[in-house]
Amino acid sequence: MNVEGFVRDREASWRELDELVARSRRRFHRLGPDDVRRLGSLYRSAAADLSLARRRFPRDPVVGGLAELVGRARHAVYASGSRRGSIVRFFARDYWRFVAERPLPLVLSAVLLFAPASLAGAWALHDRPAATGLVPSQFRPVTGDRRPWHEVPAGDQAAFSSAVLTNNIKVTFVAFAGGITLGLLTALSLAFNGVVLGAVAGLMIGAGNWVGFVDLVTGHGVLELSCIVVAGAAGLRLGWSIVDPGRRTRAASLTAEARRTIGIVLGTTPWLVVAGIVEGFRATLSNAGLGAVIGVGFGLGALYWGLVVVLGRRSEAGERLRPQIGADAGGRQPLRRGLEDVRSGVA
Repeated sequence: MNVEGFVRDREASWRELDELVARSRRRFHRLGPDDVRRLGSLYRSAAADLSLARRRFPRDPVVGGLAELVGRARHAVYASGSRRGSIVRFFARDYWRFVAERPLPLVLSAVLLFAPASLAGAWALHDRPAATGLVPSQFRPVTGDRRPWHEVPAGDQAAFSSAVLTNNIKVTFVAFAGGITLGLLTALSLAFNGVVLGAVAGLMIGAGNWVGFVDLVTGHGVLELSCIVVAGAAGLRLGWSIVDPGRRTRAASLTAEARRTIGIVLGTTPWLVVAGIVEGFRATLSNAGLGAVIGVGFGLGALYWGLVVVLGRRSEAGERLRPQIGADAGGRQPLRRGLEDVRSGVA
């Protein structure tokens, strides 16, 4: 094969690659899914052409022009944004992808939390004295047999609500860290917190204070419980990366999953802050009525999980395209001129 025949056979694909790179402007997200896949295919093909040209025609100008084309395509495939852009991208996309990419641990985490809560709640309704002994002392003031709800002193209400907030934040971080124990501490933390939650709910409902339970817990609790579920899922994933590392070593598997876990920690923390702010305005919400409390609580929960579904799935779909466009690493030089350099090399 001579150089003229080589260029004639491959020029159409080089031109198409050049056009896609120009359209992407170094960000493949600007392209549609089909064009992204095509970009990856053309990039790998051009990289192979460059390797062949360097062996067959090492001194021909076509090598330099093709190297520049491959270099520019490589920038489109692999270029990353600025640090500031990366932070924005993390909170806008990556965090939600980390949460959404493995739904099974999320489901398992929710089951470990809410199944014990349901059983404990039913138990507390039928065996009040035994359930009372299980509830931590800071939660007991609001579980007494007081009717109606407004008879519970405001100080006890505030102490209980603050204790719930503090406990949930503690459980969230224990669930994260518990992954290093193969997920056993994570599972235990979720189950125990579920038992306490269910026992308190059962005792308050049994005492005729169901309105109080909704009033004290719903406003910030829906979002906090969501954070606990996400934290538990991260801990379970971290533990499973040690149990079943796949084709990697356990150390490599743990390191890779730990990065995601840390990302989930960082991304979840602001939502715990939001829950704390809502708790700070609990008295105002209570004065506005039970409907306002329920609306704020479930509204925040719907917002959080809506972002998981919409941004998480969208980001996950985009991320799946990366391996297709980054499978080969041919070409190392930046391009400034494009396909015309390739063509001029054989003119």
